[in-house]
Parts: sequence; C-alpha cells; structure tokens
Amino acid sequence: MLPVPVNDNVRRQRFWVATLLLILLNLLAFEFELSLGHHLNRLISYYAIIPGRYTTCRGLQTLTVERGLVPILVSMFLHGSWPHLLGNMLFLFVFGRSVENRFGHAKFLLIYFLSGLGAAFLHIFVNAGSWVPSIGASGAIAGVLGAYFVCFPRARITTFIFPFFFWSFPLPAPILLGYWFLLQFLTGFQMLAIESATAGGVAWWAHVGGFLVGMALALIMPPQRATDFGF
Repeated sequence: MLPVPVNDNVRRQRFWVATLLLILLNLLAFEFELSLGHHLNRLISYYAIIPGRYTTCRGLQTLTVERGLVPILVSMFLHGSWPHLLGNMLFLFVFGRSVENRFGHAKFLLIYFLSGLGAAFLHIFVNAGSWVPSIGASGAIAGVLGAYFVCFPRARITTFIFPFFFWSFPLPAPILLGYWFLLQFLTGFQMLAIESATAGGVAWWAHVGGFLVGMALALIMPPQRATDFGF
C-alpha cells in the first residue's frame, strides 16, 4: 500500500504562481516530448543526466558547460510517462504551494532549482560510470518536500492509501515525509548492490540529495514577509 497525498491544511496568504508555472512548464514539456515521436530518443540521449558523461574519461573529453549544465536543468522538465509526470506534479502541487507561501516566489524557485542541482550531483556521484539516462523533476520536488519537512512540522496532509482511494485521513507531515525519505534512502542503499552501469529505474539517490538540499536551504533562508509578493 502506498500513501498518496492530495492536500494540506496550511493557510496561505499568497497565490502559488511559481508552483503553477512549474506545473504548466512540465506539462508543456511532456506534450512536446509526445509530439516528437521516434525522435524522442534523440532528445533524451542529449538532455538526460548520464553520469558517465561527468565521471569517465570518454565523457569528460567532450564535456562542455552546455553539455554539462544545460542537460541537468532541462532534464528537470522531462518525464518518461504520464504516471511519472502526474505523480511528480501531484507532490509539487500539494507541498509546493505552502513552501512558496512561506518563502515567496523567487526563493521558492531558488529552492527548487538548487535542490534539482544537488539531486543531480549526488545521483552522478553515486552512479559514477553509468551510461543510463535519468530524467524527471523528482529531485527538485524532493527539495520542496525537504523544505516542507523543516517548515511545517505541525501540518496535516490529507492522504489516500493506494489503491483504496475511498479511504482518506489526515497524516502528520513529519510522518509522511519521514517515511518517504526513509524509503528513498533504504531503497537507494539497497540498489548500491546493483552495478550502476546497468541499473535503471528510479533515481533514488537524486531524491535523497534533493531532500537534504531543500532541508538545508529552508534552515538558512529567512521566510518572506506576508506583504511582499514580488519576485
């Protein structure tokens, strides 16, 4: 059984424009992916995060700023399937709105993208030498979860238990997010026993890295004043 969050009980004073913008950009990017047909593999091979490009002699010989940094940023808006996309967007919607309300639009985006970078770097480090591509916004969204974990310890998350969607209940945010993080860490640790060059699937360590970066940023960033709505 898998807990599925759908809402929280945090009161917000500003509209979550940055969260909405990120959701729309991810949806548009996926529509663009679908339009490519058989050319999609070429897009993925160029813009996915491939650890071997950053950690092997063969990869480093052709590595440039464009080939190194741009794929990390672009890969945050690419997804492999509708369930992959919709699951990520659901988590971004549930937790992003309150984090954006606390820190303001600009700081929220900073948390999002810096967490995505931190997620990518840990994924590359743990999977050094692997040529398996990785895409998705989950590393950046994990940073939003980490920030939420720090900022809203008393929040309650309306949660469904998959596949029993007729049963919902409020779950304390630290329990839900703590369980989520522990699952990522333990599964990632277990996956270390598999050869990174052949292992695919979920980028567990990207989730761990993003969550930790989001926690750290939430601890050091001052919250935004409720009257300040600017970017």
